[in-house]
Amino acid sequence: MLKRLFKNNRGFTLIEMMIVLLVISVLILIAIPNVTKRAESIDDTGCNALVKMVEGQVQAYRLEMRKNPASAAELVAADFLEDDGDSLTCSDGRQVAVNNGEVTLSQP
Repeated sequence: MLKRLFKNNRGFTLIEMMIVLLVISVLILIAIPNVTKRAESIDDTGCNALVKMVEGQVQAYRLEMRKNPASAAELVAADFLEDDGDSLTCSDGRQVAVNNGEVTLSQP
């Protein structure tokens, strides 16, 4: 009986495989534009998070040193920020600057 069950199974036909590939292609065509649209939103969210982090470090500096930092370099010198070259640059190229305790974001 078990031998008879396996004897009648022939696998997928070419038409069935083409239908599966068509469905997969349609799903990919739907998914790719959504991913590219979200990239700008992800960049904005990351940049806003960087600004908030720098603002938090400015406040920590203010509490510990009892004065406003004049620049980002002053925060780096006091070990409130890391100095890795591009630490205050967003992924879209905008720069985060610190001027007398005020954190600003440059326009692209």
